[in-house]
Amino acid sequence: MGYITLEEDDEQVISSQSEALWERRALELEAWADRDKVKKKDKLAMMLDSFSVDAELYPALVVLRRIQIPTEYCCAGVSVLDDPFDHSVYAYMTFHASKQTESFVEFAANYMKHRVLVTYEPACKRYDLSSFFIGHNRSFCLLMHRCAEAFAEQSRV
Repeated sequence: MGYITLEEDDEQVISSQSEALWERRALELEAWADRDKVKKKDKLAMMLDSFSVDAELYPALVVLRRIQIPTEYCCAGVSVLDDPFDHSVYAYMTFHASKQTESFVEFAANYMKHRVLVTYEPACKRYDLSSFFIGHNRSFCLLMHRCAEAFAEQSRV
C-alpha cells in the first residue's frame, strides 16, 4: 500500500492505484455527471441488530461483526442505473482505527487490489474502504463479503 497526503490531518490515500486507473475514474465520474438519470428501483435495506443497513452489504457486515470488526458507516450505494438520485456514487465502509481493524484493512487492500480505494483520516482515526469505480458497487459488496470471510478464516488459524 502506498501513502499519499498533503497535510498531516488530511485524508491520506493508502491504496496504490496506477495513474491510468485514476484517469479512468475521473472520466467515469465526469460521464456519470453528464448522463440522464432515471430511477429504476429503490435501495434495499435490512436490519442488523437495531440498525438499518444496505442489503447488499449485510452479509459482509454480519461477518465483520462476528469477528469483532465494527463499522462506523457504510453504504452499498446501489447501482446508478437503479437509482441515480438516492445513492452513493461509490460503495464504502468506514472503520475506527484499531489493531484488529488495521490488520483487516491491510488484508482487504491486498485481497481486493485495484478495486478498493483505501483512505485514512488521522483527525478521526478511521479508515474508509470504497469501490474505486462507479458502477462497481454491487461487485464491491460481494467482494467485501468474500474478503471478510477469507480474513475470518485466516484469523482462525
